[in-house]
Amino acid sequence: MSHWFAKGLLLCWLLAGSTGVPALVLEGVGHATIHNGDLERARAEARQAALRDLALQYEARVSTRDTMENGVLTQSRTELAAHARARNVQVLHEQRSGNLLRLTVRADMSAQNAACQAVEASRLRKRVAITGFPVLYPEQAEVGDLGDAGEVLPQQLQARLASRGQVQVLTASRLSLFGDLASAPTWQQGDNRLSNVPAVARELGAQFVVAGVIRDLGLSDPSAWQSSVWGGFKRSIGAVDQGRRFVVDLMIFDGFSGSPVYQERFATEADWRAPAGRSAGFGSAGLEGTAYGQAVAQVLDRMASAIDDALACQPFMTRISQVDGRAVTLASGATAGLRPGDELQVYRSARYFDRLDQTPELQDAGVTLVLNNVHPDFASGQMAVSGTMVNVQKGDLAIIW
Repeated sequence: MSHWFAKGLLLCWLLAGSTGVPALVLEGVGHATIHNGDLERARAEARQAALRDLALQYEARVSTRDTMENGVLTQSRTELAAHARARNVQVLHEQRSGNLLRLTVRADMSAQNAACQAVEASRLRKRVAITGFPVLYPEQAEVGDLGDAGEVLPQQLQARLASRGQVQVLTASRLSLFGDLASAPTWQQGDNRLSNVPAVARELGAQFVVAGVIRDLGLSDPSAWQSSVWGGFKRSIGAVDQGRRFVVDLMIFDGFSGSPVYQERFATEADWRAPAGRSAGFGSAGLEGTAYGQAVAQVLDRMASAIDDALACQPFMTRISQVDGRAVTLASGATAGLRPGDELQVYRSARYFDRLDQTPELQDAGVTLVLNNVHPDFASGQMAVSGTMVNVQKGDLAIIW
């Protein structure tokens, strides 16, 4: 048994196993280039590529968890499986065309319960674009003059992520991904892709796009803030509810496909006693000094942690910016954590004329890119064959799993 065939079997063994989660039968396609007549090695590489294709498809599977407190939904969380297990793998078809080999496989896919095994990808800093968080009910923001919340919140989230240092953060806080806030995805059904995400990600050079909607900034009891003497008296003796709500939906989308990879609803409620004229603005010192402002700050801390956790096990993807023979230049470098000697799998991006509105298909080019020069914002390396032989070009992807 050759080294490459054994490596393919080892990957299948790592992916195999029962998880107790209902399986989904999927078909995947893998490609490989036959070098020096080594068909066995190409077959193993094509099989691995097909299993990776199955894992990418399985990311449309979601799980949902709700948190209830005193009968009230305080947290609704939906996640995609970052990893998957393949069982009962069958090779349906093998096709050879010159030096190109194409395998079609079928397998039972289910979620993997094991901890994140993407050791290589987890050390790298993925590029994340933070877009605006528009306010669903702008009239609620009039109290305290919080109309800037949709732009200030992502800026504060960006600052927290930057200080944690686990991702590269790109700001686009003035950009909203949702044309209709009421229908913005808050519950994942189907693939729920956003068609404008890939364009935004490509323009900003991001692998993931973070978006959200501020659903509620309302006062618990609006009558408690009446300007009458009687209203002031009731507030002074604590006879009214002086709380204020803060509910926000956080969503993370894959920048290549527009598909959601994570969603969670965060909510809190705290005492709103901001001194008149001192709470103007979502990021004002007056707001930060209130119990409500402190509660909101804690929610933002949790949101930053959720983003880091959700992306830690995702593969690292970067676009190819130039191909010249065997030499390839990537749009990521040392700031992302790439180092000389790193190996990345090269994938082609393919669209079909009868499915132009669907997510481009990723096809494993069957070649590995080895980096030899790494600069802050770009890196370059060599493939074993010329890019023209495997049809690798600008705009394709390089991935570390």
